[in-house]
Amino acid sequence: MAVPLLPLSEALMRQVNLVLIGRDYIASDGSFTLSTGILNRDPIRLGSSAAMVNGAIDSFVKAAAMEMRNKVRINSVSPTVITEALDSYGPYFRGYAHVDADKAALAYSKSVEGMQTGQTYIVN
Repeated sequence: MAVPLLPLSEALMRQVNLVLIGRDYIASDGSFTLSTGILNRDPIRLGSSAAMVNGAIDSFVKAAAMEMRNKVRINSVSPTVITEALDSYGPYFRGYAHVDADKAALAYSKSVEGMQTGQTYIVN
C-alpha cells in the first residue's frame, strides 16, 4: 500500500520555486496554477504533513497573487482523491467521495483561461 512520493517539503518547494523562478520569464497576462488537495480541509490519519503542504500552497497562492506584476495570475486546484488514483490512494481515503480526472481538469482550465487570481478551486 505504500506509494512512492516526493518528500513533502520537496513537493511544496518545487511548486513555490516554479513561481519564484518563473515570474521573471512568464509572459504578461500569463498564469501559474499549482496543485493541492483536500487534506488541509479534511485531514486523514497520518496525513498531517500533507495537510500542512496543501495549506501552505493555498496560502502562498493567496499572498503571491498580491505581488504578481504584469497581470500575471496565480491559483491552485484542490481536488478530493482522483478516481483514477484510487488503486494507489483509495485505502487512505476511505469515506471520501472521489472525482474523475476530467472533472478536475476543468478547474485547471478555469485557472489558466479565466481572469481570477489568488483563488483555490476546490473540486469534489
